[in-house]
Amino acid sequence: MSEFTLSDLETIVATRAKAAPEDSWTAKLVAAGQRKAAKKLGEEAVEAVIAAISEDRKNLVDESADLLYHLMVVLNIAAIPLQDVMDELARRTSQSGLQEKANRQNP
Repeated sequence: MSEFTLSDLETIVATRAKAAPEDSWTAKLVAAGQRKAAKKLGEEAVEAVIAAISEDRKNLVDESADLLYHLMVVLNIAAIPLQDVMDELARRTSQSGLQEKANRQNP
């Protein structure tokens, strides 16, 4: 079992984002801007959905990895640390999903 974490991925993305665009796909995405990175994130999300619907386990694993990577790039461009997302998840999971959704609809 791998000890690789999303925090590790965040660090790798941050490092590679500083490289020359001709040397790194991450740097190329960052240089292209949020619009391009977000479009790529959306494409990966659709591909993950298709894999899930077709019950293609291997492809779902691959597309999920692509999705998480591209999400980390989008967060990096937006200067949103992974910890902010994790804190929000912790806040949401401190109550039932139904209660959390109801609270969002009736602030």
